Amino acid sequence: MKQAIVSAVVHTGEEIIENGVVIIENGIIISVQSEIPSDIEKIDLGGSHLAAGFIDIQINGGEKYYFSQTPNEETIQDIYDSSLKYGTTHVLPCLISSSRETILEGIQAVRNYMKKHNNGVIGMHLEGPFLNPLRRGAHSIDQVRKPTNEELREIIEKGKDVIKVITIAPECFTEEQLNMLIESGITISIGHSTITHKEAQPYFAKGINLVTHLFNAMTQFGHREPGLVGAVFENEEVYAPVILDGVHCDYAAAKVAYKLKKDKFFLISDATFLGRKVSNFKWDNFDAHLENGFYRNEDGNLAGASISVAEAVQNAYNHLEVSADEAVKMAASRVAAAIGLQDKIGKIKAGFPASFVKFNADLSTIETLDLT
Repeated sequence: MKQAIVSAVVHTGEEIIENGVVIIENGIIISVQSEIPSDIEKIDLGGSHLAAGFIDIQINGGEKYYFSQTPNEETIQDIYDSSLKYGTTHVLPCLISSSRETILEGIQAVRNYMKKHNNGVIGMHLEGPFLNPLRRGAHSIDQVRKPTNEELREIIEKGKDVIKVITIAPECFTEEQLNMLIESGITISIGHSTITHKEAQPYFAKGINLVTHLFNAMTQFGHREPGLVGAVFENEEVYAPVILDGVHCDYAAAKVAYKLKKDKFFLISDATFLGRKVSNFKWDNFDAHLENGFYRNEDGNLAGASISVAEAVQNAYNHLEVSADEAVKMAASRVAAAIGLQDKIGKIKAGFPASFVKFNADLSTIETLDLT
């Protein structure tokens, strides 16, 4: 059945169309136009703004379950359903450093889920376990390890078409292992790493163009050693995702990063849980409790985030001095480009899914409008 979304300010990801009309059929956008057809059902937005649904490539849990603890289809459904409540229509459930068995279990759960559901679960993010223990953050020291050719090959083979992003500390890899990963086609993100500004250059030259949560778990910018942060600023093609909650990244630092990175700056949640409904969580050597609205572990260190992407978008608008159009791009079209899906999701464009967010001019209200 065809439908027409009318009376909307349409943010396509490329332009803004006043009084735009979006024609959809069977969950797919057919066209974006200015004429209102007379013979199909209309969805009147009453002047609200419309953009593509947000994309979260790093989310650890929904409102109830944590993917690394229970890597099954029920958890994936919780992450997806919970995300829809907060404007996010496409997700990569994130599995942090875990045993070989848990990683394979997570891969299979996502594969099975995607076979059964044609929705916004577009794969998974494997954050670790091949990280530098000196920058492991909240990851368990028992699970962080160097790769072996055998384990890496197994993850690549089992994770084909499921793992969309893998976070690694490249200094823990041999040249052969790094080439294996590059040739796999999985988007590689550098994170939880001790590499310096100089050491980062060969990895970016190899085509790696993404880091994991800029500023966090990496070498910082300094005037004598610019660190991995400085290398990200210097290399124009490298994407810089930020957890924009004011604690993982101070708004002033984020503003500097945005001015330097522009269209390579985007938003992630890195949410431990969404909605702040889980106040205490313990799993193996990982623990988190809500403290003044943020998740921290027993040592007082940050243990994942508590914001949604929608909150990050609002924070971008309120603290980075950007337009509403620019803020929603940070959560949609720019994210899609960072993981090579710019021709499939993240814009209001013919052939793209009819997954939207509607919002008011100052982004104080954001609601999901998912018609897929």
